[in-house]
Amino acid sequence: MGRRPFGEGACPVDYDVVLVGGGIMSATLGMLLRKVAPELSILVLERLDGLGLESSSGWNNAGTGHAGLCEFNYTPLNADGTIDVSSAVTVGEQFQASKQFWATLVRDGMLGEPEDFIRTVPHFGFAHGADGIEHLRLRHEALQGNPLFDGMTMTRDRDQMSEWLPLMFDGRSPRGEVALCRSGGGTDVDYGVITRRLYEGLAGQGADIRTGQDVRSLSRSRTGWDLKVRDIAGDRTYGVHGAFVFLGAGGGTLPLLQRAGVDGISDYGGFPISGQFLRTDAAHLVAGHHAKVYGHAEPGAPAISVPHLDTRVVDGRRYLMFGPFAAFSPRFLRRGGLMDLPRSVTPQNWTTYAGAGIHNREMVRYLVGQLAMSQDARIRSLRRFVPTAEAADWQLATAGQRVQVVKRIGGRGAIAGFGTEIVTPREGRLAALLGASPGASASASIMLDVLERSFPDRMIGWRDALDDVVPGVGSRVVDGADGVLKLFDPARQ
Repeated sequence: MGRRPFGEGACPVDYDVVLVGGGIMSATLGMLLRKVAPELSILVLERLDGLGLESSSGWNNAGTGHAGLCEFNYTPLNADGTIDVSSAVTVGEQFQASKQFWATLVRDGMLGEPEDFIRTVPHFGFAHGADGIEHLRLRHEALQGNPLFDGMTMTRDRDQMSEWLPLMFDGRSPRGEVALCRSGGGTDVDYGVITRRLYEGLAGQGADIRTGQDVRSLSRSRTGWDLKVRDIAGDRTYGVHGAFVFLGAGGGTLPLLQRAGVDGISDYGGFPISGQFLRTDAAHLVAGHHAKVYGHAEPGAPAISVPHLDTRVVDGRRYLMFGPFAAFSPRFLRRGGLMDLPRSVTPQNWTTYAGAGIHNREMVRYLVGQLAMSQDARIRSLRRFVPTAEAADWQLATAGQRVQVVKRIGGRGAIAGFGTEIVTPREGRLAALLGASPGASASASIMLDVLERSFPDRMIGWRDALDDVVPGVGSRVVDGADGVLKLFDPARQ
């Protein structure tokens, strides 16, 4: 391929694929492309001095293999008292696709030992009060016939609950109605390990991976996109040309789309939400809890606030985490700038932001209340899960930044809520990812969608290779359950 300079200095600049952002999304897309089209030249650009240090980092997410097994927010109650389990099924299918992808890479010797990044940890739905227990009962009843949710067990028996979760039921008052629904096939995932190993595999297959590179702007060219990049350590600016560009830079994606003037993005905004957790590595606590337990969001609180008490294994060491507690920072990335939010407000989208604020008053009130929360109040919240919790055993830790999509829905500004949104503008040869949870859990499925949208003319030719990497691609994973069993499935070991 030809080489051409752009900006200051001359260096190799022409690539078939440029991936902006060194997280699990870019890594997954890069590996999928390497499997189906090994001839493509790939460049990865990451602003930080390492890979997977933002939302993919083990401490910047909850590490949950989100599969809809226990999260009440994926199974909302309808006004007529029925329950909608469609989101739980979708998320379950997406996580199965990710597990199949990782299993294939384990099979091929590209991810190392699976116990380094995925472990079986039972998932529980924890309900209290008559309404909560009825929600749990409806949830269990609606999901138990689906093969993705085999083995779910619901109980109100205190002895059984104490056996399953001794830390949570030690010292718990016998008064009050509680119930649990257990799924034994849940997982704890260290997405940071997966991300780093994916990049090691990409580098070993010829991808050019550069850290400490800040993408300042991009602009459409006749044959793709020109990117202006600053080498932070070298304090120089250079240019890169990509025939196809993927923006997987988390909170850094929206500003790049805005600067590029991408069609259809002018009304979009982003609302940053930071999360905090109470964390402990005290041996007597860690030993008494091997589970991820999700409860109900408090009345008036947004769905993203569902409290959970999790076993975490990060870099091989076990911890417990409880939260989340909402925090606020105007930064779009944990290591972003204080002006990220103000700079994202433009003459085109300020009414979108204003409308989102007006129509999300409950979320605003919740956030204000969380910001005013004392450490004593956080410990009281923890004691709803761990009645014997002592403040001295727990430390407050800040997790990663999430940027919720703010856009016009039904003609008015709104915070789009859970999920990720793929942007593929009319200009073509560009895909971008906006949004937040369940992100990493659904990474393989989301990146397969990016391939479908970005390379429709090549998908027929890539189908066999993709089917080897993610068996059942192109059909619902639940319909291809036999394909899962034929592969080494880390979550069942």
